[in-house]
Amino acid sequence: MNREKELRLALVCYGGISLAVYMHGISKEIWRLAKASCAFNGGVEPASGSQGVYRALLQEIQNDHQLQLRVLVDIIAGASAGGINGVFLAQAISTGQSLEPLTDLWLDSADVEALIDPGQAPGHRFAKIWAVPLAWAAQRRGGARIDALVESDARSEVRAKLSRFVRSRWFEPPFGGALFTGLLMDAFDAMAVAPKGPRLLPDGQPLDLFVTVTDFTGHPERLALNSPPEVMETEHRLIFPFTDHGQRVETLAHAGELAFAARATSSFPGAFPPFTVGELDGVLAARQIAWPGRAAFLARVLPRQSAADAAASAVLIDGSVLVNAPFRPAIDALRERPAKRQVDRRFVYIDPYPGKRYSANAKSDAVPGFFQTIIGAISELPRQQPIRDNLEAIAERSARIERMREIIAGIRPEVEKQVEALFGYTLFLDHPTVARLANWRRRAQNAAAAKAGYGYAAYGHLKLAGVIENIAQLLYTIGGETGPRRWAHIRRQLAATVRAQGMDDMGPTFSGGTNPQTIAFLRSYDFGFRIRRLRLMARRLAEVETGFDEAEIHQLREAIYASLAQYLDAKRTDPHLALRRDVRALRTDAAPLLEKLAHSLNLKPLDDETEARLSNALSAASKEVRRTMLLTYLGFPYYDVATLPLLQGEGLDEFDPIKVDRIAPDDATAIRAGGAEATLKGIQFNSFGAFFSRAYRENDYLWGRLHGAERLIDIVVSALPATMRMKPGRIAAIKRDAFIAILDEEQPKLARIQPLIASLRREIG
Repeated sequence: MNREKELRLALVCYGGISLAVYMHGISKEIWRLAKASCAFNGGVEPASGSQGVYRALLQEIQNDHQLQLRVLVDIIAGASAGGINGVFLAQAISTGQSLEPLTDLWLDSADVEALIDPGQAPGHRFAKIWAVPLAWAAQRRGGARIDALVESDARSEVRAKLSRFVRSRWFEPPFGGALFTGLLMDAFDAMAVAPKGPRLLPDGQPLDLFVTVTDFTGHPERLALNSPPEVMETEHRLIFPFTDHGQRVETLAHAGELAFAARATSSFPGAFPPFTVGELDGVLAARQIAWPGRAAFLARVLPRQSAADAAASAVLIDGSVLVNAPFRPAIDALRERPAKRQVDRRFVYIDPYPGKRYSANAKSDAVPGFFQTIIGAISELPRQQPIRDNLEAIAERSARIERMREIIAGIRPEVEKQVEALFGYTLFLDHPTVARLANWRRRAQNAAAAKAGYGYAAYGHLKLAGVIENIAQLLYTIGGETGPRRWAHIRRQLAATVRAQGMDDMGPTFSGGTNPQTIAFLRSYDFGFRIRRLRLMARRLAEVETGFDEAEIHQLREAIYASLAQYLDAKRTDPHLALRRDVRALRTDAAPLLEKLAHSLNLKPLDDETEARLSNALSAASKEVRRTMLLTYLGFPYYDVATLPLLQGEGLDEFDPIKVDRIAPDDATAIRAGGAEATLKGIQFNSFGAFFSRAYRENDYLWGRLHGAERLIDIVVSALPATMRMKPGRIAAIKRDAFIAILDEEQPKLARIQPLIASLRREIG
């Protein structure tokens, strides 16, 4: 019997202007890997192309290592060009629609001739002819090295289009905003009518999309201080969230709303006009498309502007101006992840041009001039800010988990000694019925409290505070009214109600029966304690399962993860949306709302079902397995006292540390080293290069697929446990199969770069 494991990918997609075409190639490979995993685990026949190679890789892992690996893309966050690709990829994963129609649209429409506003184009071939030398100067800055990568015919195309671009009307954006919005709508239409497959996530596993946007005018946000008590700050960062709530949907959102996010996030200053709601209204009206959810959508994504009846006048520009690497919303989305099996969580960020530096023809050791300093400060530096802060936050989180593991391993002998002394060795000879398991659990809880002494009261207060904050966060999300003041109000009213009803009385040691109100409160709302206990059992089972027969522990694993999934579902927002009106009406007394929430959470039946599953699974296990898992289950109160302060009361949602991977030209060297400079055309003209040549776009798209395939194979193989290794030479052979499959598939379609394809075949060998 095979072990099961999920490789969950949270994608963070950077901006890149015309490198959006390269990123489309990468996102297409991510989509194909997700399709291959869905088909493999669903027993569907293998597909051809790179999807078939991914399917064969998953089959090989199962055959050679008895590991059934599922690859899921469940979180996507993007800015600018990455935001556009993220929107399309999220739509495909959530609905089962195809990304194939987008390739022709990218290659045909991501062109200066298609994007330039007709009103901005030069009126005739002699218009502003004096500007032509500027075009030639800009072209020469690219150097012949780029021309060497494509057919010589591309040179005349680039020159002609660059001339037209430079001679377009100055001091106004050359590209058409409504024109681009229309192209985005065309893309969603093409996806909708193409052949459709299944949703690429299991039922109940939500797909969350976050798109960054910059509010040019800004909106007011209150900050609480000591003196003065409150100040107003102008905030320019916006995050547009979308989710399918883990359900099968026809579309992730109204096509106009998805186009709204994609157009706003990619409104590159100077190239496109700022985006406004009126622009989308005009495009939808011209296409005779109704938008019934307009008011609700604007209230959700532009709450401050909507409250002031000013959403229609909001001016939105490129999301990468302030947030080019949107890790934070992706990290926050981990709170609502279900878990039905072991999880390997990855954050994969896609950076099409890492290490890019603004130069403006300046020598690297020269002091920048007046205009270089201004342009760099207002444009390049903000969007090239390193992601060190984000990675340090992830590393800190992972370090806390590692410390927790070390503490648990260190105190395990003493905890097991305490449990055995409490129950005696005959405990592990008895079959743990539901009644016995409940009785043992209560005895272990009281014994842990007594052993901890006065320190248990501190733990109890921390746990109670964590429960209140978890409830506050849940109700805040249910209510849908954003802002720190609203969260603080909910938290304050909950705490006041808990105190008023005497549910915060820990007693001298918080030893269990001291305060029935407190115990009842925790039993009604403390889903975090249940989740932490089951995650500890899952971790312990993963540590020891290699020493036991897989069939023997399969029932235990199923019982743990089935129970964990129910508690995780209970803490999600979706099951409790009926309380939204009550949350918004909360002013003072939170008791009625708490009572309704307890009824909605309904944790008592889940507890009964969990103990029934565990008792059956433990009874069916051998004495050795039963002993190991009972010691973990009954010892959990001891472990929780030691580790909850380390976790700062939060109880991490996904128990394992997060690993971070990057997909970038510099990381994919199996075919050609040298990074973006050696492979991509779009980096020319300050990353606008691919807009000037179909051959450039074909080049970047093909390299996107090749680089994406190489890095995805690396990431999948890295999900194998340390004790499992691929056969020597297999990874290189699998990559070669993927490269050849991609070239075979694309050669008939990419007519402008046939010499490149021939060269790549020689390089691959």
